[in-house]
Amino acid sequence: MFKIGYRTVKTALGTTIAVMLAQFLQLDNYVSAGIITVLCIKVTKKKSLKSSWERLLACTLAIAFSFVFFEGLTYHPIIIGLMLIVFIPTTVLVKATEGIVTSVVIIFHLYNANKITLQLIGNEFLLIFIGIGVALIMNLYMPSVDRKLKHFQQQIEENFAAIFREIELYLIVEDRLWDGSEFIKTAELINDAKTTAFRDVENHFLRLENTYYHYFEMREQQFEIIERVIPLITSIHISVEQSKIIADFVQDLRVHINPGNTAHKFLAQLAEMKQTFESMELPQTREEFEVRAALYQFVREMEQYLIIKSQFKGMGF
Repeated sequence: MFKIGYRTVKTALGTTIAVMLAQFLQLDNYVSAGIITVLCIKVTKKKSLKSSWERLLACTLAIAFSFVFFEGLTYHPIIIGLMLIVFIPTTVLVKATEGIVTSVVIIFHLYNANKITLQLIGNEFLLIFIGIGVALIMNLYMPSVDRKLKHFQQQIEENFAAIFREIELYLIVEDRLWDGSEFIKTAELINDAKTTAFRDVENHFLRLENTYYHYFEMREQQFEIIERVIPLITSIHISVEQSKIIADFVQDLRVHINPGNTAHKFLAQLAEMKQTFESMELPQTREEFEVRAALYQFVREMEQYLIIKSQFKGMGF
């Protein structure tokens, strides 16, 4: 079964309303109002408003250019081509490129009339206003994505916990096997979550930022660190005293993964752990030295992981 999205419904309904309204007003080329509505309904409110402004500006320029070229020169197909050579770069210059297609439709309307009058110009502006206006009204409704963002957050945290669980086991169990599937899933989740959060920002004219977006960016930075430490952990083939201490720390960190800011607590624990390591005896073998060096590097990376979290103000759930 195919799925019909809310944007499809809005487009179909908006197009119908625009055409009916233009037809009711007995406008020439009334179906063009529906075309403009289709073109102006976008995935976010801000994109829809931007598209509408560009189309209004481009269409206004198109009417002015048409008057100069058609009335000033003549009504001939060659003149249309000459005008577009000048008109299209002008729309690019004024950053109204999204309105090129709509404005070309207006140009053809004026060309086909074979005479530009105030009544004709009024007709075209009414088509533009109806098409844009209906699209903006339809785009006032945007479904809330808060539940979806919350779900992304929970899934990412669960994946982080699963990865930390594997790190914990690598530190205390010899010959541990793991396919690492959580990494691919987590990368996809973070990417989709950031896209959704950014779209939510675009649907609020007065909201310049989104706490969820900053949260997912923070998790993305932390995830990059996790990707760096995995080769360190998987290179360890023997267990030393420090392994168990770090494993206990990772376990504590794992069970406390949440959107709040508890990083300072773990940074303090990490500082105490580093002092404990400094008071321990030096490694006795080359293999033990390499293992402890890898663990020390892991601790440093985890410190950066926690610093990133400490700079995030947290989420009030």
